[in-house]
Amino acid sequence: MDAGKIPEHTSFLDTLPPVEFACIYGSSLHPNNSDKTSMIDYILGVANPQQWHTENLKLNRDHYVSWMIHLGGAQLMFKYGVVRMNDLVRDISGWESFYLSGRLQKPVNVVVDKSEIEKLNSVNVKAATAAALLLLPSKFSEEELYAKICSLSYMGDLRMLFAEDRNKVRKIVQGQFELFQQMYNPFIEEFAAQDLLRMSSSGDQKLNLIQDCGSSTTCSLVSSLPLPLRCHTGMKLGEKKPIDESGTINHWAGRATQKVAIKREEAADCIRKTLRRKVMVSSARQAVAGLLTAGAVHGVKYVGSKMKKAWRSWR
Repeated sequence: MDAGKIPEHTSFLDTLPPVEFACIYGSSLHPNNSDKTSMIDYILGVANPQQWHTENLKLNRDHYVSWMIHLGGAQLMFKYGVVRMNDLVRDISGWESFYLSGRLQKPVNVVVDKSEIEKLNSVNVKAATAAALLLLPSKFSEEELYAKICSLSYMGDLRMLFAEDRNKVRKIVQGQFELFQQMYNPFIEEFAAQDLLRMSSSGDQKLNLIQDCGSSTTCSLVSSLPLPLRCHTGMKLGEKKPIDESGTINHWAGRATQKVAIKREEAADCIRKTLRRKVMVSSARQAVAGLLTAGAVHGVKYVGSKMKKAWRSWR
């Protein structure tokens, strides 16, 4: 939505049917980001997207491209993304598609939160920290940590091949560095308290970090990943089922009690491949949805502008 036409987020949300969750993201949100754009992007969480769009169609018919109107507008992704709350919760907690969870690993401005999504997202943020640490070497800077976290949701993104600035991750981190610090410092300190990290100041209010890359630390970090990814990682690395005293497989045993030696390189490779596959699928789906809902003319103009920016970054 055009920032010039909407002075405050509430004035925009007041024109829509009620939502359970809403957040704003994008460079225009943050005054410390030098790469400003005129677009403000919203994620809206609702109980029933089809019902919500039916109501919104009556209020804001001009938000929908003409051919979508004839279909009831049930799949809209135009200027603001609408998601079912159950799907949002599943993605945040389990990285099901790693689309919205990846977006919420970066700074956002939550403006409506009736279901405590922001509290739930702390699990997502901690998991992103663990995944990034597993992909980093033993020594790295605070900025490199945030860059790795930010890059998780771009691994396998088809748009990065031709329609995104190659410096996008660096610009996001540098433009929103203090916001990343606010999000991630509690988890850096938590992992440091568990002796998984050591911190030292670099003299410019930024940290230098050292991590233990041994098997024990690797297992601890893997345990902070979402359960589906932990299960997938375990299966890929040949993890065995826990066996009780009678010698039978105990399917109900907690995974935290399993002692499995996991090599750092194998865990990192498994995470990298799993996230790349998820992002590739979700990015392709969103690219197609964006073109369809924006309409042919607007879609081509938008992709064209993105491609120009991408080409300039590669020169």
